[in-house]
Amino acid sequence: MEKILAYPLSVIFYFFFFLNLLLFHPIQWVCLKLGGYEAHKKSVDIFNLFLLRCLNLLGTTFDIQKPANIPTDRTVIFVSNHQGMYDIPPLIWYFRKHHPKFVSKKELGHGIPSISFNLRHGGSVLIDRKNRRESLQKMSAFGDYLKTTKRSAVIFPEGTRSRTGEPKEFRRNGMLMLFKKNPETLVVPITINNSWKLFKYGNFPMGIGVNMTLKAHDPIEISSMDAESLIAKIERTIIADIK
Repeated sequence: MEKILAYPLSVIFYFFFFLNLLLFHPIQWVCLKLGGYEAHKKSVDIFNLFLLRCLNLLGTTFDIQKPANIPTDRTVIFVSNHQGMYDIPPLIWYFRKHHPKFVSKKELGHGIPSISFNLRHGGSVLIDRKNRRESLQKMSAFGDYLKTTKRSAVIFPEGTRSRTGEPKEFRRNGMLMLFKKNPETLVVPITINNSWKLFKYGNFPMGIGVNMTLKAHDPIEISSMDAESLIAKIERTIIADIK
């Protein structure tokens, strides 16, 4: 019965989802050209709020837990497990005061209205996973950008999403580079649960009635321990809350 109901709800979801992609692409362009970074960022924030409302059409609910002691006046590196593309809207909306920028694969930089535009012009970094040298150079420049602007980063060290919720092995090079470039900043581990269930039937129909949870753990000073020990602690912290 649930899967039968998922079909009409998925049609409604995709209609409004793609409508938002098409609508906010020119809105972002106008905001960036006329109002610069701040206006563009506000348009992206609202765009992602609308995407959350689209997910609500599927009966998706969001349980967001985060400590009150994450500062908004300094760079924060958010490190999260990755279960699907719909991890992104709640991260952008609920952490919007931190100006989160994403480490993403270069393929997403073209061909997707609104999303590709934001990745190219909003401060995120697009890397070629097959070109390790170039990726490290871009991560180095991204680290400098974060340090200069005091904006924040979101990195998914698993590299690709987990289709079953089971955590994958963390890749360390990207984190090591950001930590090296920003030794005086904070890292916040994030555990995401249940977003993979939106794809339990594949891309169509969508999973319905999913309770997606996002837990931001207490911030850790990068300078508090050596990088390898810090990454091991981050990984343990994230995995311990995966259900």
